[in-house]
Amino acid sequence: MLTSLQVRDFAIVDQINVELEPGMTVLTGETGAGKSILVDAVSLVLGERGSSQLVRSGAARAEFSAEFDISVLPEVRAWLDAQALDQDGECLLRRVINADGRSRAFINGNAVTMQQLKSVGELLLDIHGQHFHQSLGRRPVQRDLLDFFGDLLDKRRATEAAFEQWRSLQGRLDTLLTANADRASRLDLLEFQLQELDALDVKPNEAAELLAERQKLRNSGALADGIATALGKLSEDDTANANSFLAETSRSIGALVEFDEALSPVLELIESASIQVAEASDALQRYSDSIDMDPSRRDWVEDRLDALQSVARKHRTTADELQELCSRLRDEHDELSHAEERGKELEAQVTRAKAAYAKLAKSLSAGRKSAATSFSTAVTGAMSGLGMPGGVFEVRLSALAEGDVKPWGIDEIDFLISANPGQEPMPLSRVASGGELSRMSLAIQVIASDGSAIPTMVFDEVDSGVGGRVAEMVGHRLRELGANRQVLCVTHLPQVASLADQHFRISKVSDGKATRTRVQVLNKEERIQELARMLGGVDITQKTIDHAAEMLSGAAQKRA
Repeated sequence: MLTSLQVRDFAIVDQINVELEPGMTVLTGETGAGKSILVDAVSLVLGERGSSQLVRSGAARAEFSAEFDISVLPEVRAWLDAQALDQDGECLLRRVINADGRSRAFINGNAVTMQQLKSVGELLLDIHGQHFHQSLGRRPVQRDLLDFFGDLLDKRRATEAAFEQWRSLQGRLDTLLTANADRASRLDLLEFQLQELDALDVKPNEAAELLAERQKLRNSGALADGIATALGKLSEDDTANANSFLAETSRSIGALVEFDEALSPVLELIESASIQVAEASDALQRYSDSIDMDPSRRDWVEDRLDALQSVARKHRTTADELQELCSRLRDEHDELSHAEERGKELEAQVTRAKAAYAKLAKSLSAGRKSAATSFSTAVTGAMSGLGMPGGVFEVRLSALAEGDVKPWGIDEIDFLISANPGQEPMPLSRVASGGELSRMSLAIQVIASDGSAIPTMVFDEVDSGVGGRVAEMVGHRLRELGANRQVLCVTHLPQVASLADQHFRISKVSDGKATRTRVQVLNKEERIQELARMLGGVDITQKTIDHAAEMLSGAAQKRA
């Protein structure tokens, strides 16, 4: 569960520190006070896209931190352990957005990618936004909800992988069949090119080695002169050379060591230098003996490089890549030479891949049919509890046209609703009442959440468009959900707020120069005042306060 949230320099927030408890928590406040800003902050700390415009004016950066207790979440602990980010049953997520737009993410103090932040966030918290009903009419969203409810996402991913495998093999077969038209002429060209490359007989790394040798041959005179000079200085000059100087110095210091042993390390260094000078002289002598000044060798190297570069230019490549080119052309030649056999093999692979996809798609379709029945029944029941008695929700599956297969399977999925008894269920997009659609959306989100393993659910004004008795039903449903997991709800309904275990009030304060958002956890008396404000608006009477107190007391009795 989410145990704490810290926000600094975000929009109109300068600094907020919130400690959260299990169960149902509500956030209330005047319109525009910044209730949804906290939901946005949670989204950002979980890896959603952010920009420099979110940083409070005049601040260098916006910072977000969220701490989660994962002591009873083995899947999250396993993920952190696999990423080497585990930390004793706790998970601290942190996000920093700089004023220049750059963003950084951290998990348990370790810098991570935004994708890693999103991955762990998806295991910890789910946000249901106030505009969810607007996307509910889209088929991809409906398909995702049904597959999630039916625990079919893994099966759908397997179906998508089988579809991609089938289509990939089909593409290779189509390419091979198209190539058959000019196969003979292509084979003639490939045979000519391979004969030329085989005659050239390019060795591994040959071009680079020849270039180095050419450089050496072109400068062989300068190299020989320089080596001779160096050898003279080191050991061959009769009058003075490094080797004789070191030998004489070694004898002088050696005679002094018997007077003072402190000179022994100096003597060792001189003797070591003498040995290294001797080794260097030997190495230079061997190099001098290897210098080739043969003009014929130089001509051969030039001719060989010209031959390599000429063939490389013909194929629009480099001399270093000729071996790889030869390998590619030989593979293509083999492919075309055995096109008929390869075509039959590919046809068999395509047939098997298509059958594998069809089998998985049929199994997925069967799972969807079973899930559709359960989902329809559960949401219909939830509708009744949300003030839509007699309403019907139906998930209708229809088979795609023959041959019109999709990565996600062979089904078209439609959500239908009948808000009133006797009314034929219609697609959600044709439901006229915004209130009905809001309640429908909430029913679907709650039912989908029941099947989720995510421990914290955030509902951002999903109760908009309802009121009165229905609002209380919504509150009870959220309260029931909070019995098994942590629920955070941004609401404007006193009926919902009265049922919470924890209540935060969001307000704006201003000193005439700047406006800030403040978050305050409410005690019992403060909750009564806030509920009275939500009930009575500007003018709060004693009756309104009494009503709020009665509402809070009744909610406590119902919880008990």
